[in-house]
Amino acid sequence: MGILNVTPDSFSDGGRWFDPEVALEHALTLLKDGADVIDIGGESTRPGALPVSEEEETARVVPLVAAISGSAIVSVDTMKASVARAAIEAGAQIVNDVSGGRHDPEMLRVVAESGVGFIAMHMQGEPRTMQLEPHYSNVVSEVTAHLVESRDRALDAGVSQEAIMLDPGIGFGKSLQHNLSLLAHIDEICAATSSPILIGASRKSFIGSIQKTGSDAMMREDGTTATTVWALEHGASMVRVHNVADAHRAVEIVRSLSMAESVGA
Repeated sequence: MGILNVTPDSFSDGGRWFDPEVALEHALTLLKDGADVIDIGGESTRPGALPVSEEEETARVVPLVAAISGSAIVSVDTMKASVARAAIEAGAQIVNDVSGGRHDPEMLRVVAESGVGFIAMHMQGEPRTMQLEPHYSNVVSEVTAHLVESRDRALDAGVSQEAIMLDPGIGFGKSLQHNLSLLAHIDEICAATSSPILIGASRKSFIGSIQKTGSDAMMREDGTTATTVWALEHGASMVRVHNVADAHRAVEIVRSLSMAESVGA
């Protein structure tokens, strides 16, 4: 999944793709680099981010969805049912909701009625406050339980089992150790939820904390590649990344090694 932020305040690319023409060009580059899905977001969910209006988010997202949907699988990254509905009408095939369908009570109904895919993420708190003092007694079991509950809520609303993917929400209301624990136990989360798992660790601050690269998100590419390989090797079905080219090359190497291992010496 290639990330396309059409916001002026993303933590990673800081408005680089805010211009619609530039965003469309970048989407085509992500596809060329090997993206299977383009995830378009019009509201930043970085720590401390403030919400934007439904009208503004829709204006940022929908024209781009319409421009890309004819040549790619498009996911819309939103917590708002009205934005999701407009994006679906423009051609989006997946709704990626960082609140897991909890922010807007209409979201699950919109998803169920449209028959699109649904990605339900775990987030402790809200973007504005989530990184102030995240706390868990057992982060793996608590996040897993929350994901199962989100899945069951979606099923009860009429979303099909095959349409649901779950995301433990790396960096969303988690400390460095919380993030590491979740990544270390992806296989357990997969087994407990019986659902495909998405991991979105690309360029996040916990990578910079480990590598001591400071606040420059662009210095976290090698750490992102490491988490990409780790996640897919431990059961994740999809990774959400900014740099699709690097992720795709890494996955191709792992696939080649796996094939060689299966053939034997």
